[in-house]
Order: sequence, then structure tokens, then C-alpha cells
Amino acid sequence: MAERTIWKGNIRFGDVNLPVDLHTAIREYRIQFHLLHKRDHLKLRQQMVCAYEKKPVPVEEQAKGFELEEGKYIIVDPSELEQLAPESSREIELHEFVKTEQIDPAFREHVYYLGPDTKSKEYSALAAVLREMEVEGICTWTMRKRSYFGALQSNGKVLRLNTLRYADEVISVKSLELHQIPASEKELKIGIDLINHLTGHFQPEQFEDEHEKKLQGLIDKKARGEKIAVLRPRLLKPTASDKLLQALEASLKKVA
Repeated sequence: MAERTIWKGNIRFGDVNLPVDLHTAIREYRIQFHLLHKRDHLKLRQQMVCAYEKKPVPVEEQAKGFELEEGKYIIVDPSELEQLAPESSREIELHEFVKTEQIDPAFREHVYYLGPDTKSKEYSALAAVLREMEVEGICTWTMRKRSYFGALQSNGKVLRLNTLRYADEVISVKSLELHQIPASEKELKIGIDLINHLTGHFQPEQFEDEHEKKLQGLIDKKARGEKIAVLRPRLLKPTASDKLLQALEASLKKVA
């Protein structure tokens, strides 16, 4: 089944105005559980309860507030928030082009496909040029009352749009002050040999979400009225740094 269009817009750069359709590129599947009353198995309903009075508060008596300090809030009216919402637009504005290798994967967030809204040579040409030059277009756009910052990239003959995180959202690895333990020449060589033996093509279809699979199996068994045996999890001990060379050599022997 074809994925529906979730938004329509135009890619704009220079004098080019290219109409496109936005499609989701990710279909997430997670088993969802409902919270039930143990006694009668009826669904429970969430309520907003006043922390002082311990009573539910109706929607018309609720307000949004920003906490300045403990117990002190600035109340913000919905009309004030509406006034600050970004101006509605259908344009994906390209600001510059950068090499793909310059974009740290930590900045990448959601991914969408952009299809041509009409049969367009400009669409095919843009996808081909981005692919040939190995660059991405840094762009901004507004969708559903929210502003986005992202990267336009080529995915074969199709354009793909990544939303990117802003710079202040990404934690620099330098700020973590992680311990760096140097590897010996022998450890390095064995590690390279091991990775070379295990190197192949990226085939994501070979992998499944084992946790979701087990959850579905549990649900199926319980639906059939089967008894469930609760097993203790097996804990693996981390490899000690002084045993790393032995562990690498043992791993290499298994794949050699």
C-alpha cells in the first residue's frame, strides 16, 4: 500500500521553485499495552489532579506555566503562544550545500521522502546533481506550526529530507571527558583482522527486533491459555582490559 502524502510544499533556491510531496520514510511498530483496572480489566483514564487539593481539574480551569523557580510560575495564555507560532509557509528554502561527510550523524533526526508533485525534469536533475557531487542542501521550512532545520539529500533517483537537531541540542563528546585507553600494536592488528573477517554488505533485512518478537510470542501463548515460565536473565561479564588481547585472539580463531 502506497504511503499517503503528509504535506505539500516547494523546494526553493535561486529562481527555482520545485513543487514536492512529503512522505514518511519510517514505519515504526511497537506493541502497545493498555493500563487496566486489575479487578475488572476495564481501561483506566488519565486525569489532571491538583497536587494540593488532590481533586481532578477540568480542562477549562487548566493553564500553562513556565517555572522560574520552585513554586513560582509565569502563566502563558494560549493566544500569546498562537501569536508566536511561525508564519505558515509551503517553502523548503535551501540556504547552502555542504559535503555529506561534514554532517555529524548525531545531528540527524527524522527522515522523509520528497516526491515530485508533478513530472519534473528539475526534480530528477537536482537528485542527480546532489548524488554526483555528494552534497546535501541545508534548508529550513515550516510545517504544522513548527519551524524545522534540515538537509536535503539524494537517495538514488529520489530526494530525501532529514530534519536536523540544532547545535545546542547536540552534546559535544569532548565535554564528557571520556577515558581513552590506548591499544597495543598487536591488539590493533588482531582487531583489524577480526573486523576484516566479519566485513560484509549492509543487509538490515537479516535482523529482527528480538524483543518485539518475544513480546508477540508471549501474547500469543497467553491468548492460547498456555502457562508462562519466567526465566532468570543471563548476565555477561565485561572483558577486563588485561584480558582484551586473549579475547580478540579467541574471537579471531572462531571466524578464521
